[in-house]
Amino acid sequence: MNRCGWCGTDPLYVAYHDDEWGVPVHDDRVLFEYLTLEGAQAGLSWLTILKKRENYRKAFDGFDFERVATYTDADVTRLMGDAGIVRNHLKINSTIKNAQGVIKLRKEFGSLDAFLWKFVDGVPLQNAWASLEEMPARTELSDHVSKDLKKRGFNFVGSTICYAFMQAVGMVNDHTTGCFRYEAVRQLN
Repeated sequence: MNRCGWCGTDPLYVAYHDDEWGVPVHDDRVLFEYLTLEGAQAGLSWLTILKKRENYRKAFDGFDFERVATYTDADVTRLMGDAGIVRNHLKINSTIKNAQGVIKLRKEFGSLDAFLWKFVDGVPLQNAWASLEEMPARTELSDHVSKDLKKRGFNFVGSTICYAFMQAVGMVNDHTTGCFRYEAVRQLN
């Protein structure tokens, strides 16, 4: 079975590739989870983050952004002591700040989903890369998403992080054309 070359053979990575990556997400809590995890990945491998994902869910109250937005210094201290997540003060604080940003976006746009998916007119962009070498790490669109999020006070949302996020949540179908998931994901909205 042909898969995108990046996923390798680790069972966790393969399951993520086969079941999640590129599938359109419209649930605000799940979108916040991916935004948090993509930011946490900065400087690390995605497999490292996948292995810590369940710990992140426990540590950040199931990515309930309403609760995370109210975290205090005591919560930051608790999280800095949690070996199950990436213990980076900037990344932890950005998760709290981003949760507050999600609440503001929901007031303005109705949902995080509506805000994010407006960048692709509500329909996943369909790329047709034959190989990983052709696939960009960022695009003009991810630059635009990044700038908009930063303008609204979000952190750890650089263009490369935004593009990886867009791939993960299905705003962009970047399965390579030889991957068995390419056509199936192409049919999803």
